[in-house]
This record gives sequence, C-alpha cells and structure tokens, in this order.
Amino acid sequence: MNSASTLKKNSDFHRLYNRGKASANPLVVVYCRKNGRDLNRIGYTVSKKLGKAVTRNRIRRRMREVYRLNMHKLKKGFDIVAVARSKTADAAYSEIEEAFLKACAELGISE
Repeated sequence: MNSASTLKKNSDFHRLYNRGKASANPLVVVYCRKNGRDLNRIGYTVSKKLGKAVTRNRIRRRMREVYRLNMHKLKKGFDIVAVARSKTADAAYSEIEEAFLKACAELGISE
C-alpha cells in the first residue's frame, strides 16, 4: 500500500464518526473526510458482536483486500473508515467489494 496508510488513533476514528460524511448499506458503513494530504488513510472497524477473533479477522482481511485492489479507483486526500455490519460475516467477497464501492460512489470519493 504505497499510496495509503492506516488510521490507528482513536481520535482519528472519532473525528470521522462525528464530522465525516457517511454512507451505509447492509454490509458496510463507510465514513470519509478530507485530510489535506495527497494520500488516503484508511481504518477498519469490526465489532465483537460479529463473532470471535477468527471471524473478525477474516472480515478485516477481506475488507483490506477490497481496498487494496480498488484503491486506484478512489480519489486521493481522504481519511476513510469502513465499519463492518452483521451481515458481512456471512457475505461473499464479491458482495463486500460491491457494497464498499457503492458506498464510496455515494460519498463521491470514487473516480
């Protein structure tokens, strides 16, 4: 991921939740906000309500792969948080990818 870095700080996540734009669908909620840089920063949230660690990590890996393969389709200069919803645990990879890209298009961050 040469043109993106990850969000790690809790304050960054809360800033997006409170001040960012959001788009939701049954599989994923995507928050975004301009960051004033020439690269994207992304963070992933998977709640303990979705399952044990194995399940949560599988969901997180799939969401990271969706972003990695599609980051060239997104505009630069945004902080993005992808939040997995309960149906994500049983969804196929292609469904997660479609939901993420649809949410990004609704937010206007896809090219």
